[in-house]
Amino acid sequence: MVESEERQHTSAPAKSLGFGAGQIIQEFGWDSDVDEPLRQAVMDDTGEDLEDEDYTSLSDGALVWWRGDDGDSDDLADLFMDAMANLDDGGVIWVLTPKAGMPHHVDTRTIEQAAHTAGLHATSTDVVAPQWAGTRIVSKAKR
Repeated sequence: MVESEERQHTSAPAKSLGFGAGQIIQEFGWDSDVDEPLRQAVMDDTGEDLEDEDYTSLSDGALVWWRGDDGDSDDLADLFMDAMANLDDGGVIWVLTPKAGMPHHVDTRTIEQAAHTAGLHATSTDVVAPQWAGTRIVSKAKR
């Protein structure tokens, strides 16, 4: 795939994440297997670099990369709580997991259980990159 085609392919799903210009997005769980074109598309959409796990100011949203070997639903719930700590009211968390059939795929029930444990709600899931699915996580009041 030509680089511009790859960027177009990833840009549309990145826009579906709903992040916009000037928003600060905090990223959790980055590793060498993440989808770099998706990360770049989010940075292009916001005009800002992604902030890492050590960021302490308010953020407008969060990306959480999570794999089946990262832990259980309680570990994911803890990570959701970490992501919520800096999240401005109305902010959204996207948990990004390997798609079904990929190594380290995460069952949607694990995500839903973790969201419930953290007092959150999983609202929708979408393919956001060739090997990654994204599940939108919001406060139960926002639904």
